[in-house]
Amino acid sequence: MTDGEALKGIEFARSGHEGSRPLLLDLYLPGGWDHASDQRLPAVVHFHGGGWRVGERSSLGPVCDKFGLDPFDVLAEAGFVVASADYRLSSEAHYPAQLHDAQAAVQWLRNNAGEYGIDPARIYVWGDSAGGHLASLVGLTAVDGEAVAGVVAWYPPTDLLHMGEQALPHAVARASDPGSREELLVGAVLADNPDLAAAASPISYVGPDAPPFLLIHGTADRFVPAAQSESLASELAKAGADVELLLIDGADHMWSTADGGSAAAEKALAATVSFFRTQAALA
Repeated sequence: MTDGEALKGIEFARSGHEGSRPLLLDLYLPGGWDHASDQRLPAVVHFHGGGWRVGERSSLGPVCDKFGLDPFDVLAEAGFVVASADYRLSSEAHYPAQLHDAQAAVQWLRNNAGEYGIDPARIYVWGDSAGGHLASLVGLTAVDGEAVAGVVAWYPPTDLLHMGEQALPHAVARASDPGSREELLVGAVLADNPDLAAAASPISYVGPDAPPFLLIHGTADRFVPAAQSESLASELAKAGADVELLLIDGADHMWSTADGGSAAAEKALAATVSFFRTQAALA
């Protein structure tokens, strides 16, 4: 654990409908930072997975959590302010509500940068699975010209329209299944609503102004096919963006492997920290 401060349950927005609930984030501050100093620190905002249906801001999924890697503390120890943020689930609202909530979390960090010693020019986003989808969208859809400085996405859905056909033969879930997570997200059958599928797909927003990306995916992912990260990486490269793709052989979703070990998760986390440190000029 870091010797820094952890501030839990900070309200950053309210969901925008009748009977709205507060959207909360947890903030992890690096140890040794002096509140009175002029030093400005880089920050990472994390969005959780869970198929947009479940999950909580403190978690990287039940399998990954069991490895005990404490990723938020690891990033704080590496010199980052870390925020793990809520967003509305698909049972509460359809897309693009989730993107709006993710953008609101980033904007809250910008608005409160002075209070927490954050450098607004070095705010990054990271997410796993559904959270990786949102992190990618945040990176590719700048609000009022204020883009984030980089994106890390672990096994993200990136192209909802083609995701079902890319599924592995032994897939546990397919986007094209009736009532799939992806169809619940947009509130419609993907094949019958290609415009909605495209609007909810990060790959649709790739352009030359994209921030640096690190995409990490297991080749044996039975929930989100690795082809989703490969497709986004290819489009980012074609656009001239700075993109790295790390494929971890034999790893399933949440870095589950046949031996039950944590090696894949440790590799993904180490690559994530290294990427952010390089981008923030801390390496």
